Amino acid sequence: MKRRWRRQRFALLLLGFLLLLAAVFPWRIWLAMQNEVRLLEGCQYYVNIASPLSIHVKGDKAGILTLNGSPVSAQSCKYNLSSPLQFSAQNLGSVNLEFKLFGVIPLRQLTVNVLPEKKLIPGGHSIGIKLHSEGVLVVGHHLVQGRGVSASPAKEAGIEVGDVLLAIEGTKLADANQVAEVINQHKDKSILTFQVKRGERIFTAAVKPLLCQETNRPRVGLYVRDSAAGVGTLTFYDPQTQIYGALGHVITDVDTNQAIEIKDGEIVKASIVNIRAAQRGSPGEKTGVFQEGEDLAGTIEKNCQFGIFGRLSSIMPVQGSSSKALPIALASQVKPGPAQILTVLEGTTIESFDIEIQRVYNQSRPSDKGMIIEITDERLLEATGGIIQGMSGSPIIQNGRLVGAVTHVFVNDPTRGYGIFLEWMIAESGLLSANDDKNI
Repeated sequence: MKRRWRRQRFALLLLGFLLLLAAVFPWRIWLAMQNEVRLLEGCQYYVNIASPLSIHVKGDKAGILTLNGSPVSAQSCKYNLSSPLQFSAQNLGSVNLEFKLFGVIPLRQLTVNVLPEKKLIPGGHSIGIKLHSEGVLVVGHHLVQGRGVSASPAKEAGIEVGDVLLAIEGTKLADANQVAEVINQHKDKSILTFQVKRGERIFTAAVKPLLCQETNRPRVGLYVRDSAAGVGTLTFYDPQTQIYGALGHVITDVDTNQAIEIKDGEIVKASIVNIRAAQRGSPGEKTGVFQEGEDLAGTIEKNCQFGIFGRLSSIMPVQGSSSKALPIALASQVKPGPAQILTVLEGTTIESFDIEIQRVYNQSRPSDKGMIIEITDERLLEATGGIIQGMSGSPIIQNGRLVGAVTHVFVNDPTRGYGIFLEWMIAESGLLSANDDKNI
């Protein structure tokens, strides 16, 4: 009985120790910090670990950063975690920090990059977006009516919706119309070899075409598409390199909901001709007319989680546009409070509207949902009901700085939605690298 009581007492003591350790251990040193932190020269970055313990920190370079007022160097310094850690950028460069508990137990490493202040020209322009995908995208199956049989040969061969057809019988596919032409060119073959991409995997599929009774041509039972088009908003551009960013989120195929892997694309000027206001449960939408010409044109070289990116070949002033570059804000500088967005409601005129940044997420990794915003401008609410399709990419400005872009709407409350930090967008564009001329 005593032995059992001792075991229970030891278990309770061990449990209490583990609970105490969990309460005081600086877990937030992983949760609240990214692996890489960017700071603008002369700016600060705060991290609240909220632990009664202390840590020792040292860096591989001196003269770049101070921590709680003390210069970071190769000599380890002790810091109390009961107060927030304040990183202050002193000079341009990069320093690798090493954190140790009690000066002995390694906790983590952190790279801090101190960058020169970057200024970009805010957008707000409505743009027409035209994308051409790599190969052709499978968006559906259909039955081919043959003699005494009805089937989808491609589906039977294992080709799925969302797959990308790269080639048929060695002929690379450039557009959707080419698929039927290549199949007909090889009508004497009973089995055709398709090169297919699914995610990161490329494989071949043996497809046996079926002679269609209606057209008297071999068919494989697929719906395919090679391009996409829509209206969005330009977020920023760099007057030196002409690199731009727009949308703030990836463009996906309307049928498969998969990101479109682009071969090439372009943006052009768009004029807004109609607004369908948002209602609870029903997203609104801008309708625009593409106006191709030299007023606004550029390439699309990247379609990713944080938007579309490329280079402008021309951009002409429109009513409400600005030629004044604004300083950017890094994610750590964005705060809850009043802000403005730039967007177009009619024609090509860019207007400023009031919003409220309600919540800012302390993101440990890049995401297209970094803040929650609410439309507070009565005129914008009357015209649109809130955030609508086509508004994605509208730049967010706070305290004279470019801080982010509108990305998503809450379907059940269109007055609110998400925004992305501008830091993630310009990092993806290459503009935060040491060489501004980096190709994207």
